[in-house]
Amino acid sequence: MLLALTAAPALAQEHGAAAGGSPNLLEPKYGLMVWTLVIFVILLFVLSKFAFGPLTAAVAARERMLEEAIEGAKRDREAAAKLMADQQAQIEAARNEAQRYIAEGRAAGEKMRADMVEQTRREQQDMLERARREIENEKTRAIAELRREAVDLAIAGASKVVEKNLDDASNRKLVESFLAGVSTSAAAASR
Repeated sequence: MLLALTAAPALAQEHGAAAGGSPNLLEPKYGLMVWTLVIFVILLFVLSKFAFGPLTAAVAARERMLEEAIEGAKRDREAAAKLMADQQAQIEAARNEAQRYIAEGRAAGEKMRADMVEQTRREQQDMLERARREIENEKTRAIAELRREAVDLAIAGASKVVEKNLDDASNRKLVESFLAGVSTSAAAASR
């Protein structure tokens, strides 16, 4: 039907050209104008019904999709910036913790060194004290040994001088008491 309506004005124009002569292009043809207007309105209605709606919906959908993509990109950029800030904070915290561990290690090393020096000093003092005690013990033992020998020599000498057979225990006791008195007075004099 649409084809028939569009063909009718063309037929009317062709009919007029065959009857008379050359057509006047500036002369208004009202039938042609009406039919052109009717076809334009029908075409406008059909296009608005079937083409403009889906086209505008597709453009709107595309616009919404682009806006969502832009918003998504903004959200992703903000999330990435936040993650980057978190990573920077974690790196800084790890760096601070490493510095703290290094400082603690140095302090522990210094403390351990000081403890070892103190322990070595104490061990030296203990060794010196032990050596002094051993020397003192050896000295005391040597003095006691010398006393015994002196007592034995004194008894032997006294028995020969006196030539009397006295009992060894009483002689020994007498000489030891004499020597103890002599060594006490000698020790007091040496101090």
